[in-house]
Amino acid sequence: MAKLHTSEIKLRVGLDENRVPERLTWSAQDGGVDNEEAKAMLLSVWDSKNQESLKIDLWTKDMPVDEMKVFFHQTLVSLSDTFMKATQDEKMTATMKDFCDYFAEKLELKG
Repeated sequence: MAKLHTSEIKLRVGLDENRVPERLTWSAQDGGVDNEEAKAMLLSVWDSKNQESLKIDLWTKDMPVDEMKVFFHQTLVSLSDTFMKATQDEKMTATMKDFCDYFAEKLELKG
């Protein structure tokens, strides 16, 4: 039997005295990422036993609101792409992309 390879992704959260994130860093050796700083993160995992998603949403207190809006837009676009890869549902993917365009328009993210 072949040896199983494992890969590790590490997240570090630096908190202030009120436990508010001040610094986020992450590492993923297989991806060539070593202790890179981030201003926000969204993590979702699927709990198959309970049939629900579990999530952690964190952002540093110095994350600008305008960057947060762009971050959310890019995340929604990425989720649309991932949905297509996972389901091959072209019709719903197109609907999701339409919403992403609407979202960007309302936030005046696209020129």
